[in-house]
Amino acid sequence: MDEIRKAMLEALGEPGAKANPIVQIRLTCASDIQDLWYLRGDVMGVLADFDGEAIAKSKIAQISAMFQGLLPPGLHSRPSPLAN
Repeated sequence: MDEIRKAMLEALGEPGAKANPIVQIRLTCASDIQDLWYLRGDVMGVLADFDGEAIAKSKIAQISAMFQGLLPPGLHSRPSPLAN
């Protein structure tokens, strides 16, 4: 879990953390893997603002892969209908 948290905070970066301190706090204080899973959307929003949506999606996809085998059944990424 700590590796995922670290990856998410690194993706957020200093500019993202300064612009969105609530997201940084929520990442830092997340108490379980599910909390981090649900924070991916918040991180995606920050990344899209700074880097554009395509780069943000790529970074979130890499982070999402780190959750493999750690989530309860039913929690997983679903393919985007716009991905094609």
